[in-house]
Amino acid sequence: MHTAIIKDIATVQTGYSFRSRLEASENGNVAVIQMKDLLDDNRVDCSRLIEIDMHTLKEQHFARIGDLVFRSRGQANTSAIILQNPGKAIIAAPLLRIRIKNPENVLPEYLNWYISQADAQRYLTSVQAGTSVNMIRSTQLEQMPVHLPSLKMQKSIVELAALSAREQMILSALAEKRERYISTLLVQLAKEDKNDEES
Repeated sequence: MHTAIIKDIATVQTGYSFRSRLEASENGNVAVIQMKDLLDDNRVDCSRLIEIDMHTLKEQHFARIGDLVFRSRGQANTSAIILQNPGKAIIAAPLLRIRIKNPENVLPEYLNWYISQADAQRYLTSVQAGTSVNMIRSTQLEQMPVHLPSLKMQKSIVELAALSAREQMILSALAEKRERYISTLLVQLAKEDKNDEES
């Protein structure tokens, strides 16, 4: 394992700054990835992106599969990964785009996972300290250290993390069902007890 900084392994680009509020267009030619499109499980939902009219964009502005979208502002400084083809889509500021330089050395899924871990979060909290708007600048993100195991180990970590997340979802769903079942049962008991009193 060795340690690198994000700047060594990826490029960080600031999201596109819009001067006015985004207005969706029926015949829009460019989709826009916004904060609301980043899911809780750190994936980007590309199914409901708004589309706008823009004709001045260069190829470098467009997002693609494997890009990470970093939440640079707010309490949760984590990223989300694009796993489905976003088409012609750009990322809106204040989000940042992280693009791995060489996927043969670093898996985008691994970096996406790593950014949520304690070491990375400690670094991000430390550079955010003292700012009134809770914002991470692209230059600060570029300096974040990343522990890089072998590609094989990165794959294993990503797979185990996905299994663990799935397990948590199943356990959460089970707990919710159990709670509903017990609640229904208790309400039934309450009703029966009332009927007993009346009879």
